[in-house]
Amino acid sequence: MSRRSFFYTLLLLSVAFTVWSFQVTEFSLAEIYKGFFVRDAFAQFLSGLWPFNWEILGEVAWQALVTVQIAWVGTLLSLIVALPLSFLAARNASPSFFLGLITRFFFNFDRSIDVLIIALIFVSAIGLGPLAGALAIAFHSIGSLGKLFTEAIESTDRGPIEALESVGANRAQVVRWGVIPQVLPYLISYTLYRLELNIRSAVVLGIVGAGGIGFLLLDNIRQFQYQNVSMILVVIIILVLVMDWGSGKLRKSV
Repeated sequence: MSRRSFFYTLLLLSVAFTVWSFQVTEFSLAEIYKGFFVRDAFAQFLSGLWPFNWEILGEVAWQALVTVQIAWVGTLLSLIVALPLSFLAARNASPSFFLGLITRFFFNFDRSIDVLIIALIFVSAIGLGPLAGALAIAFHSIGSLGKLFTEAIESTDRGPIEALESVGANRAQVVRWGVIPQVLPYLISYTLYRLELNIRSAVVLGIVGAGGIGFLLLDNIRQFQYQNVSMILVVIIILVLVMDWGSGKLRKSV
């Protein structure tokens, strides 16, 4: 099959799959229009959001802080595990090809499982609450941080490493003086970026009972307390914006 024939075949299959997907998902502009502009449910939801219930601001702020702490603990735990494993996974630092292969497979396996699924497992194991959320974030972040750290280690300049090896430095000394100084800015930047993502994840994890502001949001939605919901949503938006801004500033300063 020529390259042109392959391209047209792939294009035809993509179009066919797209049409099929729209049919399976029952995509309908008419239904979307009715849902937002004709039926009363969405209008009632919007009207119920105002005014904000400022009386629960203290509780919402506390749960927002708990959400940040869940993300912080999860990120810290994942960093403690992912950093040493990344040296085992890196092809230019691993003491064994087989060990590196196994570690890279673990990173890929870990990243393939959505954090919500992991949270459900931890909630069923240790119960509702922030601990389940922190452990879920930690487990899921190991693979993501490990992959980023591994790539940073593999991209190091061989010059300083070879210089240390030429004067008889052992593996630990090579890593300490030849690798870590080169990758440290990347490690800090990647960790801050992961913390930023984990704060967003921690908000969502509350919906499955893993604590934090997400759990408070779900509880008020179930009780149709829409004025509380609007207050919670405002705090969530402010929290995410502030953390994005702060994380970005810190990463630029590294």
